[in-house]
Amino acid sequence: MLLSASELADLLARCAEAVCRHYLSAGRRAGNYWIVGDVGNNKGRSLYVHLAGPRAGKWTDAATGQYGDLLDLLRETCGLVDFRDIADEARRFLSLPGPDLANPASSRRCDAQHDPPVERPASERARRLFRLTQPLAGTLADSYLRQRGILRASAHPALRFHPFCYYRDLVSGGTTNYPALIAVVTDAFGFITGVHRTWLDPDGDGKAKVDDPRRALGCLLGNAVRFRFPVHGPVPVMAAGEGLESMLSLAHVMPGMPMVSALTSNHLAAFRLPAGCVRLYIAADADAAGRRGIEGLSRRAQALGILPLVLAPELGDFNEDLRRLGADRLTTNLRAQLVPEDALAFLLA
Repeated sequence: MLLSASELADLLARCAEAVCRHYLSAGRRAGNYWIVGDVGNNKGRSLYVHLAGPRAGKWTDAATGQYGDLLDLLRETCGLVDFRDIADEARRFLSLPGPDLANPASSRRCDAQHDPPVERPASERARRLFRLTQPLAGTLADSYLRQRGILRASAHPALRFHPFCYYRDLVSGGTTNYPALIAVVTDAFGFITGVHRTWLDPDGDGKAKVDDPRRALGCLLGNAVRFRFPVHGPVPVMAAGEGLESMLSLAHVMPGMPMVSALTSNHLAAFRLPAGCVRLYIAADADAAGRRGIEGLSRRAQALGILPLVLAPELGDFNEDLRRLGADRLTTNLRAQLVPEDALAFLLA
C-alpha cells in the first residue's frame, strides 16, 4: 500500500519523541516539547517540537522562522531534496516496506520544492509587529544600547521599540509581555521579511530575565538587518556580520559604511550579496559557529569576484571591544585592518 505524505507525517508524529531522539540527539525533552538549537542538531533552545496533543510532530525554529512537520524535519536534518528520498528515509525509520513511488501526493510535495516561493505567514506577522512599533529615540531600547556603548542607534531606521511585545515561554507555554528592541529584517529591495526581537528588563537592567530573550520571526534566509544600506544602486564596499550589537558597534565608529547584521552564523553564510560589491568586510566572532559563517560567506563572495576581508576584534566581539576598550582603541584596531582608502573614507577621525 502506497502512503501519502500526510500519512507518513502522521505515522512519524505518533512516535515524535523517538524521531527527535534519533535525528535531534543534541536536544532534550522539556514537558511536551523537544528542545534543540536548530535543524543542524546543534545544542540550544531555538527549535521546539510538539511531542503530544493535536500539534504532535509540528516544529518551529524561533530563531529562523522555519517550521513544518516531521517530514520537513527529516528533509532539513538529512539534507534531502527530492520527496522520494525523504519518504525513503521516513520508511526506513518506521520500518515500513516498499517504495512510495508514483504517489500523487508525494509528487505534489516534491514539485512544490521547485515552485516559486510562497510567503509564509510568519513574514506577515513580522510586518504586523513592525507596524505596532515606535521610533527608538528616548525609549528603553535606546537606553539599553547606550549601556552597551552604542550612542547613535536611533539614527538607524531599522531599529524600533515595542513597549509590550508578546513573549511565550517555549517550555511551560506561559505568556507575558516585555518591552523589546525590534530590528527589522529586509531583502535587497527594502521589503520587510522579518523582525528580530530582544526582550528587555522593564526596570532597565539589560535583557529580560528569561531563558531566550532573543528571537527572530519571519524569513531571514538571504536577508538581514541593514544599516546605512542603499536600496538602489551598487554597494562597492560593505561590512557583514552576525550579531546585532557587534555590527552596531562597528557602525558607531564607521558611520558611513553600509553594513548588515545577519543575526546567526548560518544566515551570515547565506546572505545575498548586493550588486556592484567589490570588497566585503566580514566581522568575526570568537566562536566555531561564527567561523563557519565567515567561511561560507567568503566562499560565496569569491565565487562572485568579491574580495572578502575578515575584521577581527581584540576581545570576544566588537561590542565587547567598544565597551571595554573604548571607541578610540576600536578605531585604531580597525584602521590596521581596513584597506587604506576605506579607512580614510569610513573611519571617524
